[in-house]
Amino acid sequence: MLDESFFKDIEERMKKCLDSMLRDFANVRTGRATPGMVEKIPVEAYGSEMPLNSMATISVPEARTLVIQPFDKSQIGSIERAIYKSDLGVTPQNDGQVVRLMFPPLTKERRKDLVKVVKARSEEAKVALRGVRRDALEKLKSFKDLREDDQKKAQDRLQKLTDKSVAEAASSTDSKEKEIMEI
Repeated sequence: MLDESFFKDIEERMKKCLDSMLRDFANVRTGRATPGMVEKIPVEAYGSEMPLNSMATISVPEARTLVIQPFDKSQIGSIERAIYKSDLGVTPQNDGQVVRLMFPPLTKERRKDLVKVVKARSEEAKVALRGVRRDALEKLKSFKDLREDDQKKAQDRLQKLTDKSVAEAASSTDSKEKEIMEI
């Protein structure tokens, strides 16, 4: 039988799709530096890979500068190598105590490229949202004891949830695009 937990589960899955998209957006560089740009970079340390934010403190002293202070100074070389390998396009500066990342201003072409990346990630999130809806519709059809009018109401409610989530994704995408194009 269909109960409220069915819709709560669908809503939760759609929220996870949107949260994933927003985390991806945090990694896209805008005009200012943010810790989210580097915190998930994998660093080879102690015989395994660890995310950068578990090995160091990341701070933003200026709009286009990140300072990474490792908890263990002996890992500064590993952190520097990981940043070189990443796709940041920034050369780290190591003074033996901290690693500094100075981000140059974005060119107009680079901003347009970043907007394309944001749109692609947004589209991936929308596809995932529609996938959640499709799975839910299949599950609805499996409820044999559900009356036809209840089935229709459930489908309508499911469509409203999907529309709301897709609108949220579009809104977040628009605001991220504005943030990127801001000079």
